Amino acid sequence: MVDTDYPPVSPVTAGFGCRCPRCGKGRLFDGYLTVSEHCPICGLNLSDQDSADGPAVFITLILGFVVVGMALIVEIVFAPPRWVHLVLWPPVILGGALAMLRPFKALMIALQYRHRRSDHDAI
Repeated sequence: MVDTDYPPVSPVTAGFGCRCPRCGKGRLFDGYLTVSEHCPICGLNLSDQDSADGPAVFITLILGFVVVGMALIVEIVFAPPRWVHLVLWPPVILGGALAMLRPFKALMIALQYRHRRSDHDAI
């Protein structure tokens, strides 16, 4: 099947919607982070798609920036005891990481598909 049969799909739309990078309609994941073997709509082979550690790196940097900023604001404005920080920030970090991991993994896969990066492109 030729990719020109499908209209271009924005990697951001496909990624944050967790949809197929070719058609933009099929589900990308079977489970929480398990990539489907094939797109149920267009049949794109997704079995060899791997985002590696890219999503985790971006999430770590983004959450670190946001949570440290929020912790500084809370410390300056309210000056709570240390145990409040110990109770408040771990759930925020864990929840943020779990909420962001799936869409960021899908975004990395969509960007790889868009730019045709695979083991076969090696020179």
